Amino acid sequence: MSERGTGTRSAEGAAGADTLESQPSRTKRVFEAQVKDLESQLSSFDSAARGEALGKLIALRIPVTAERQLVNVHMHTFHSYNADNWSPSRFAWEAHKAGLWAAGIIDFDDINGVEEFLQASERLSLRATAGIEIRTFMEPFGNVDIDSPGEPGVHYMAGSGMMKAPKAGSPEAAYLEGLRKTSEQRARDLVARINAKVPEIAVDFDLVKRTKTPAGYISERHLVTAYVERAQAAFPVADRCAEYWAKVFGMEKAAVAALFATPAALEEKVRGKLMKKGGLGYEQPGPSTFPPTGEVYAWVKACGGVPMDSWLDGTSEGEKRAVELLECNRTLGARALNLIPDRNWNLKNPEDKKRKLENLARVVALAVERHMPLHIGTEGNKAGLPFVDDLEGADLAPYKPLFLEGSRILIGHALLARFADFPYAGDAAEDAFHRDYRAMNLFFSSVGALPPLDAELSRRLRDAGTKTAHDILRASAQAGRWTGLGTAG
Repeated sequence: MSERGTGTRSAEGAAGADTLESQPSRTKRVFEAQVKDLESQLSSFDSAARGEALGKLIALRIPVTAERQLVNVHMHTFHSYNADNWSPSRFAWEAHKAGLWAAGIIDFDDINGVEEFLQASERLSLRATAGIEIRTFMEPFGNVDIDSPGEPGVHYMAGSGMMKAPKAGSPEAAYLEGLRKTSEQRARDLVARINAKVPEIAVDFDLVKRTKTPAGYISERHLVTAYVERAQAAFPVADRCAEYWAKVFGMEKAAVAALFATPAALEEKVRGKLMKKGGLGYEQPGPSTFPPTGEVYAWVKACGGVPMDSWLDGTSEGEKRAVELLECNRTLGARALNLIPDRNWNLKNPEDKKRKLENLARVVALAVERHMPLHIGTEGNKAGLPFVDDLEGADLAPYKPLFLEGSRILIGHALLARFADFPYAGDAAEDAFHRDYRAMNLFFSSVGALPPLDAELSRRLRDAGTKTAHDILRASAQAGRWTGLGTAG
């Protein structure tokens, strides 16, 4: 197994590989151009090209940041929407370069990237988890906003530590296909409503589906990009384009022109005017728009993942009832809590920041009381978001031990579920620990704290079989190093 923290943390770098040091005749500029080109190929829609590019990057043995106590286990990829169009392999590579202790992907209504991310992470000796995010309808809170502003009853939830697509023909596969079809129909209907209101920049849904994402999942943000690009094509002169958007937004042309300097700001304005509450294509959701929260938690559990409640910032009527909301989600099947810390502290208004930090402290305390692991990340689905949360900063430092412990538990789950058929939220684990979640957390955390897998260790665990793999994982956790696999760890 490759060593972590040596500055070249790569599992596949063979002896004699092409390196920066071994090519004195190659200029730094040429070498950097080669790396940049390979990194660009990591987000090709061709999966074979992505795999080949990753192999070449690993062979270059580029010096990288030593491992740091930082995690981002909630990053979207181009399978739903990533602001930089990163594939699962590209995020694994970037996390490896940055020295993250652990990394994870979460995509909306889609798990196409799960296996690729886990395999890429093995090649890079990176601790990894992967999952899904879904909007649901939570009937007990159906008359108040929860974490989707202006949409009573709509609740975001997530599943962590998923390992692969459900087996073809299984009820879980059928359910996932139903989620995808429903999601696509919502997006098609949204486009039809918007196109009717802005025919000058009408977009072709099927063209967007073919060109913006490799697996065909279309998010609101894909559509925003499509409408912005269509407006630029329809009005190639900037002054005319600003004039058009000014009419749509009901703003002064000069104010719209100013938005052009910050594409992310323009996209947020377009999204708000076309798609969000009060927008030209908006339609108020109801109980039949999204699947029931408890039903989705059950599906995630059946797929071997950890069902996770989500928290926004504590300001909605639903989240003000934090105790009741958390208990309701636990009753429905949630076993962990998903947070986006950046939304709770990185704010310009001091009063707003103070209030949201107090709300964060409250919900974290409630989750800790209930032994619910904390799952954090920055999403990457909007330009300008940080690559990783600043856990050393004054606002998040108090939570760093809890956030890292949550990641260890969920990484431990990913290992135990994948190789030992012993998922954190499964009946076998809960029965074995008699639903003593404190003891469960200690065990799963100890497994998650092990050195990261590489492809060879992964092969040995698979070949061992689930029962033996469980024994190996338990013994290795007790030893604090890999043992029982014919390696010194």
